Amino acid sequence: MEKMYLDDEEREIIESIERGEWKSVTDVKAEIEKHKGYARHTLKKDKRVNIRISARDLEALQARAVEDGIPYQTLMASVLHRFAAGRLREA
Repeated sequence: MEKMYLDDEEREIIESIERGEWKSVTDVKAEIEKHKGYARHTLKKDKRVNIRISARDLEALQARAVEDGIPYQTLMASVLHRFAAGRLREA
């Protein structure tokens, strides 16, 4: 059997499961619909914002978006969302 290598997050999840911290959901379909609603509400883009940035920064963002295969506006919104959620980490 091939040895599996896990990162810290994967090990933490397995340990949490082994400690019995995970509970089964009784109504899976209702739970999925509830979380779909959360996602729709969270990801709804209902406000427009105009910002001024340097041409160099915009070109760098556009180039990065091309590398990722996404529109640059989507990349910018994603970065801002992660920052607002406290999930954007410095390299």
